Amino acid sequence: LYSITDTLLNELRPLRFGHPVSHVYNPLEYARKSYDRYLELYASRPKEIVLLGMNPGPWGMVQTGVPFGEVTLVKEWLGIEAPVGTPAEQHPKRSVDGFACPKSEVSGKRLWGWAKERYRTPERFFARFFVVNYCPLFFIESSGRNRTPNNLRITDRKPLLTACDQALRQTIEWLIPRYVVGVGRFAGERAHAALTGLEITIGTITHPSPANPKANRDWANLATRELGNLGIKV
Repeated sequence: LYSITDTLLNELRPLRFGHPVSHVYNPLEYARKSYDRYLELYASRPKEIVLLGMNPGPWGMVQTGVPFGEVTLVKEWLGIEAPVGTPAEQHPKRSVDGFACPKSEVSGKRLWGWAKERYRTPERFFARFFVVNYCPLFFIESSGRNRTPNNLRITDRKPLLTACDQALRQTIEWLIPRYVVGVGRFAGERAHAALTGLEITIGTITHPSPANPKANRDWANLATRELGNLGIKV
């Protein structure tokens, strides 16, 4: 997985993204130490289920380098805390404070909180599951608004998807799971596109973002039911 990450980073570095994107952060560059620690602790194989996120959130992986990486849960439950650098160019409304970030990523708090509630220890959760993001880049408009990969210009999106599809396929071939579950529709769509021909079951659960009204009505139990509908008992 370290090699897959290095290859992906090499393919992403030359990419440029036009208007309305003004800044691009890559936490796999400036927060690589904590991401490598995440792999070291929890990326044993095989996995039964891989949960696939879309891309980093501003108060989660952007700060910690860990997918859905809400600061408190990464430190206190996952047991990860490492030095975090900063992007080469920071947007004034999107600072990177690393593990000193005072804000909480709601999506990450919901996802890792769900894992903690049901499995109690990270070791029990990661015996079955692993969590990865499809795209490691965080896109920011000049206003400070986040821009998701699916809303990039088509000419910018195509080379990005090509690189991320390849990395995802290599990651799944290494982890050899039975299930790949997109956390949100976009991630599920990319899993179907990238993993054609592999003997796995691909599904989707509701994204835990507070911007998704459906997620604000007891996301944890909703996700458990949706996983059950895919044949995954948690």
